[in-house]
Amino acid sequence: MALWGGRFKEKASVQFKKFNDSLPVDYRMAVQDIVGSIAWAQAIHEVGVLNDDELTRIIAALNELKASVEENPKQILLSDAEDIHSWVEIQLIEKTGDLGKKLHTGRSRNDQVGTDLKLWCKETGGELLFALVNLQQAMMSLAEREKDTVLPGYTHLQRAQPVTFGHWCLAYVEMFNRDIGRLKDALYRLDVSPLGSGALAGTAYPIDRNALAHRLGFRTATMNSLDAVSDRDHVIELLASASISMMHLSRFAEDLIFYNSGEAGFVEMSDLVSSGSSLMPQKKNPDACELIRGKAGRVFGSLTGMLTTMKALALAYNKDMQEDKEGLFDALDTWQECMEMAVLVADGLKVNRSRTLAAAQQGYANATELADYLVGKNIPFREAHHIVGEVVLAAIAEGCPLEDLTLARLQEFSSQIEQDVYQHLSIESTLDKREALGGTSRAQVEKALANAGNEEILNEQVVGAPGKQQTEVALQQVKQRLNAQRAAAMSVRRARMSDVEKIHALVNVQADKGEILPRSLDNTIHDVQNFVVAELDGEVVGCASLYIYQTDLAEIRSVVVDKNAQGQEQGQALVQYLLEFAHQMELKQIIVLTYIPEYFNKLGFSVIEKSSLASNIIEDSEQSPHKDPADEIAMAYVVDRSGTA
Repeated sequence: MALWGGRFKEKASVQFKKFNDSLPVDYRMAVQDIVGSIAWAQAIHEVGVLNDDELTRIIAALNELKASVEENPKQILLSDAEDIHSWVEIQLIEKTGDLGKKLHTGRSRNDQVGTDLKLWCKETGGELLFALVNLQQAMMSLAEREKDTVLPGYTHLQRAQPVTFGHWCLAYVEMFNRDIGRLKDALYRLDVSPLGSGALAGTAYPIDRNALAHRLGFRTATMNSLDAVSDRDHVIELLASASISMMHLSRFAEDLIFYNSGEAGFVEMSDLVSSGSSLMPQKKNPDACELIRGKAGRVFGSLTGMLTTMKALALAYNKDMQEDKEGLFDALDTWQECMEMAVLVADGLKVNRSRTLAAAQQGYANATELADYLVGKNIPFREAHHIVGEVVLAAIAEGCPLEDLTLARLQEFSSQIEQDVYQHLSIESTLDKREALGGTSRAQVEKALANAGNEEILNEQVVGAPGKQQTEVALQQVKQRLNAQRAAAMSVRRARMSDVEKIHALVNVQADKGEILPRSLDNTIHDVQNFVVAELDGEVVGCASLYIYQTDLAEIRSVVVDKNAQGQEQGQALVQYLLEFAHQMELKQIIVLTYIPEYFNKLGFSVIEKSSLASNIIEDSEQSPHKDPADEIAMAYVVDRSGTA
């Protein structure tokens, strides 16, 4: 059944129907379409289109359909419906009769598909964030394991200066960190609801679109109906984020393909990610890395295709936009699969330390150290550079490294060279002799430790140089950052009205123990917009709220995790989400009043004088009959206005 046949005298041809129908692609948004339909039913009930009984029947039928789809999504493909919206409506009409035909009142497939796609992107984006953090953790583990392994560094694919294998790993940790930032930015911008924009001019019914957006878990509603139904920036941004990250993954793969080659022999891939040759029994091919490298082009193609599709579309919606989903779905699936494969590669990698050390000792990588040594003897660098070039030519001719040349031979090139030169030509000296900002000297390590937690300084000093000591400091600092990102990547979202009863129950279980303040059901309903919730397998297992006192101050309250879900970092995820939201809101300070200060200390909060807080905050906090108010600790978190909270 088509949803638009009244104006037509003849049925569409079979050929056109096949060309036009999008169900084989957009069936993946079935759950999002049903969730959006439930929210729309509630919205039109509020303006009198549906009565109470009709709303109850429609929601019951939609929830039944949602459960069926979650159990067997492929059932949708047996239908000849035009798209997922048609399929859901047809199923609803089969369950409720003519009542199902009322649901689309005031709504268009234009704002409907925009909403479905954004809901799908929000959910998938959370999974991608988690995959990125897992990949970072795998690289951190490899860096930890190989932090003392000497590796030749390269420029122009020529051996340059030695680094550590751990430092090489941390380079990719930084790349993936930027990928996380880009993805989070994209997810923030797409977190606006187009529902209620109609076909292009807005809905004729007095829908509270912001309340509707919050019910669906969006932070707000779109401001312009024309833009809302024709905007696909979020698709392009996600594809761009995927493309840049796939470029990083491809570089990672290329490095390892080179390191794995017989000519280098620096690493060996695990059997789990390698294949053999059908002809040559001795071969062990790095196919996982080659496929990652190859699939990068596939993701780039999706981005190029979407940009080309959108470049000349007049406002508002055009059917060209139906091409948005196939490339997006494939690109994000590919990106996630490649990240998961890269984790397997990193986890199973074996490094041949003797081979990497031998390679680092070859290629005259310590030539710069000899030049620096001569500069220390008051020889201008350009002259020192020329002298060392001649020394290198002589060493090549004699087939030996610089450090094997005798002192008499070295002094033929400069009388300033003395016996102490040899201590400057060792690998250890080359790694640890960097005393400038970002180097590997003890002073720089101490400075980095003193500035622990300052991400701007961390980026400049801790992850700036290749030496062993500096790499170890970097590992510890980056781990702290990754732990926060892992928490933020978990399944936390803004609360909806449908979460009220669960939030109320969670809060009052803890309130009965005297850990937090109790809340009435009415109070929870009134404040639900201030709450976020954590989900596991679709069930709400935790909550927290952010209460704003003034333009620069807010308090985190009611942090609760169900006892069956504790130990899985859900509490940390909730707090991190609210800190990120506080950053976006341009708040300056977040406070907590708690009986467990050690927990919040791990999340970056510091103890402050309780007397420094305004009296209304203190009065609001001392109502529990189960605890001594004197035991309650005040703590504060200063929001970093220059970066992520």
